[in-house]
Amino acid sequence: MNYTAARHNMVENQIRTNRITNNAVVAALESVPREVFVPKQLRGVAYLDEDIDLGGGRYLLEPLVFAGFLQAADIKPGDVVLDVGCATGYSAAVLARLASTVVALESDSELAVRAGALLAGLAVDNVAVVSGPLVEGDATHGPYQVIVVEGAIPQVPDKLLHQLADGGRLIAVVTAESGMGRATLVSRIGEVFSTRVVFDASIHALPEFHRRPSFVF
Repeated sequence: MNYTAARHNMVENQIRTNRITNNAVVAALESVPREVFVPKQLRGVAYLDEDIDLGGGRYLLEPLVFAGFLQAADIKPGDVVLDVGCATGYSAAVLARLASTVVALESDSELAVRAGALLAGLAVDNVAVVSGPLVEGDATHGPYQVIVVEGAIPQVPDKLLHQLADGGRLIAVVTAESGMGRATLVSRIGEVFSTRVVFDASIHALPEFHRRPSFVF
């Protein structure tokens, strides 16, 4: 299979034709080999416009939703970005082409190791892969100009919001009680957080954000 041609077709037919007009986003998506970050048996479908199951409750977001995230977040070359639920590292590799530094957070230690190896193999040197609970974020390396959450969540945890820098943006699909997912941009100005729905999106959930707290007696 000609993956370069498939990637170009993805950009031309899925991305450019659906109101993704940020040239830096388009260039980043065309430069990263998406097929490298999926299981070998799924590489033939790496460029379809659908989530790809990576196992363990992790999915590679469909290209158009991910592109919409990147455009809404308006990432600048000097930004520091937190990528929550980086899985095998594809999202971090794309973000690395838009920002100065990416902190790629993954709670699954095996996926984190794989992400680090794949990113190193592509000579992506401005990403730090960090293992830890997704709902906690990573305050150590913050604050962040941008936080991207790689899966649907019921609500944005305060801990993530408070890791945004002044003027920072967080983008995530927030799922309403009705089940409808909405790509939601949260912006921080001082201690004020404003929310704007950017587009509707149906993507798989990040399981950790949906777990109910257990009681200890």
